[in-house]
Amino acid sequence: MLKFRTCVLLVALTCVLRVDALAQAEALPLKLVSPDKQLEIMLALNERGAPVYAVSYRGQMVLIPSALGLEFKQGGLLSQNLRVTGVRRDARDEKYTLVAGKTREARDHFNELTVALEEKSAPSRKLELIFRAYDDGAAFRYRLPAQDAVKDFELAAERTDFRFPADLDCWALQLGGFKTSYEGEYDHLVSDRIRADSVIGLPLVCRTRDERTTFALSESDLKDYAGIYFARVAGGGYGVTSRLAPRRDDQSIAVRGRVAAEGFVTPWRVVMVSSEAAKLIESTLITNLSTPSVVTDTSWIRPGRSAWDWWSGPNTEGVTFKVGMNDATMKHYIDFASEMGLEYMLIDAGWYSPLPGYGPEMDFKADITKTIPEIDLPGLVSYARGKNVGVWVWAHWRLVNDQMDAAFPHFERLGIRGVKIDFMDSDDQEMVAFYHRVLRKAAEHHLLVDLHGAYKPTGLARTYPNYLTQEGVMGAEYNKWSARVTATHNVTLAFTRLLLGPMDYTPGAFRNRTRAEFKVKFIGPEVMTTRAHQLAMFVVYESPFACVSDDPGAYKGAAGAEFLKVVPASWDETRALGGRIGEYVAVARRRGEEWYVGVLNNEEAREIQLPLAFLGGGSYKLTMYSDGVKPDELKTETSDVRGNVLIRVGNLPLKLAPGGGAALRLTPVR
Repeated sequence: MLKFRTCVLLVALTCVLRVDALAQAEALPLKLVSPDKQLEIMLALNERGAPVYAVSYRGQMVLIPSALGLEFKQGGLLSQNLRVTGVRRDARDEKYTLVAGKTREARDHFNELTVALEEKSAPSRKLELIFRAYDDGAAFRYRLPAQDAVKDFELAAERTDFRFPADLDCWALQLGGFKTSYEGEYDHLVSDRIRADSVIGLPLVCRTRDERTTFALSESDLKDYAGIYFARVAGGGYGVTSRLAPRRDDQSIAVRGRVAAEGFVTPWRVVMVSSEAAKLIESTLITNLSTPSVVTDTSWIRPGRSAWDWWSGPNTEGVTFKVGMNDATMKHYIDFASEMGLEYMLIDAGWYSPLPGYGPEMDFKADITKTIPEIDLPGLVSYARGKNVGVWVWAHWRLVNDQMDAAFPHFERLGIRGVKIDFMDSDDQEMVAFYHRVLRKAAEHHLLVDLHGAYKPTGLARTYPNYLTQEGVMGAEYNKWSARVTATHNVTLAFTRLLLGPMDYTPGAFRNRTRAEFKVKFIGPEVMTTRAHQLAMFVVYESPFACVSDDPGAYKGAAGAEFLKVVPASWDETRALGGRIGEYVAVARRRGEEWYVGVLNNEEAREIQLPLAFLGGGSYKLTMYSDGVKPDELKTETSDVRGNVLIRVGNLPLKLAPGGGAALRLTPVR
């Protein structure tokens, strides 16, 4: 239990608490517990009348008393000289459906505490703090109720702290600034190394030294606001404070807003927590906290896998035509998608302009309703339809922003199924508004969306089910120009970026090399992981629009290609089976009655015991793809699992090569 009156818990705060009269006769500090009673949030006011909160989990401090507040450009800090004017408690336990993602049915089960605050002196501004306690995390947000003291406003900063009880092991995405596509490594460091001028992307994942608790800090329901980042907390001690992405038109502010009759709310500040790091993968906390779907008819939304012409470059094996951005090449990829049973083909940059689709030479006046002469888009859509393949197209966000009112109806008439929108590279307030505008407009015209060159997910999968995936990750494309995409990086992503939502990593590379043999190649790129590792990504990584990265020739007659024909892109259930951050991870996902298991390993060979108890007492046909002698070789085994010793003992022994992995398919046997 939290002890707010104990000085040892306070960092840069005194132990004096002011207790004001509460609307419901509750005395400070206020306590909120999760439904299972394992997580606890406490709120109090310090001697300056400033709110502080703390979080504990299973009796262990996760966050010690941390400051809360908003700072306005006009009016200054709203965080001191406050009194409590009301307290309201609520609870919810309901289920909702996710059209695509890690689970079909999610449970939103929480206890809620809303605390109304008001300044004791003029201008007597009002502020509400809303807290939710879940079994797998805590969340809070600010609300400005309708009031005379605050109407139109400019927010300079949030004064939201997350103070740690000690120097923790953390995995941090250290960015160079707020203009970012979130493409980098999550560095393993102690929290003391985070600097006051850092720009840390989300999530920030930290683990107590005794490894009893792992937590991830992030946000949800980001709209009409700026994205949040972290820097070292001020005033000594350990932890982080918030930094908001500044507006482009005025770097001195982050948010320009208006308090309407219904009030103004900020995004949720989220603390995902678990006693096992891998269990965070199962959490639906980010979508639980997001706005429910604004799309009423979702019958047209179809998750799936896609062929893709960009990753390998102008390169396909065993063809007689000239490879490039032309009908012959696109039909070749469509044929491949049809043969593999892939639902889609993505036509990437170059189809609407002869100039590069990005960079200083990009044609910012291009018309995305027109194609280059080499591409007959209506003909390609018709050709693909005859092969039961849907067509997606790529477009730069600036052109989409300017032309969506004309382009999206045009795409709908052509029969285009989706749009990959690229190079946003920001989450300032204006870009956040663009995300919502484009997703809403796309839904009106039955278009699916992949947000590339993007920030981290914030729960859009629930609000706009036509949003299928998002980049915001250093994915497979970096193999084309660097050696940064290591096996350790891939494993770490499962415990960091993946926690927030779908991840357009583009797995499935079949030019597998050892780390020593790997060479950087822009055309026909290689990867420094095994074939089994690449197959397993389709299970471990969540992406309802999953691009199969390599060219058709790389898969022809190749070991493991048959797995790509059957692995789903969306799931009914997800189970984390174990792992350690940066070392290995094992995830099981169910679609219908079939289970798939993916295991990713770092650069150190290891043996693990894979738990199978989640299968219960059923009988299954097991097909397992594991590491062979060479990186591009697979060991394929088929056996029966019939409630026998494997299930009774609950373990399946696996040997994982350096940079290796395993992919399993378990089909029920009647």
